[in-house]
Formats: sequence, C-alpha cells, structure tokens
Amino acid sequence: MRQNLDAYNRRDIEGFMASFADDIVLYNFADGQKTADGKQQVRKIYQELFDLSPKLHSTIVRRIVFDNKVIDHEHITGRRGNDTLFEIVLVYEVENDKVSV
Repeated sequence: MRQNLDAYNRRDIEGFMASFADDIVLYNFADGQKTADGKQQVRKIYQELFDLSPKLHSTIVRRIVFDNKVIDHEHITGRRGNDTLFEIVLVYEVENDKVSV
C-alpha cells in the first residue's frame, strides 16, 4: 500500500487507481452512506481532489493491520488548497493485493 500513498502524494491518478479493485466501494462511516461504487466513481472523486490540491500531502501517523483489514490514521495538508491540517481515519479491506472496500 506504500505505492498508493506515494501516488496520492504525487497526485498521480493512474498510480493511485492501480491499487483499487474494479468493484471498489467507498463508504462514509459517519452516516454509513455509500460515497462511490466502482472504480469510475472513485477516479472522478480523486481526480477532482488532485486537480484542486496542488500541495496535497498525506502522512500516515499510525497504521493497524489485522488480517486483510487496514486502519490508517492520516494527517493531510494542502487539501483543496487549504494548508490547515486535516485528520482522517480510513478503514479498508485488501483482497488480491487490491483495496476492495
């Protein structure tokens, strides 16, 4: 998953998308709503983010791996042109070396 973070920090949409399964689904854990269904929708979300964030950078503060589950606590700066630190926790599953959920 290091390649995924490196591609994110370069705003390299092709490299970033390479780590996702074709049937990737994203959810917002705050409300349980699906935010993206499939690689096309994920690409659209992140392409817009990359385009609007020339100084985008994420640092993994802590990572927990349990079986095929990964929990990342990240510090993000430069998101949508904002220099304020943005903290996020991401939870995902990896199957066949691809993020699936």
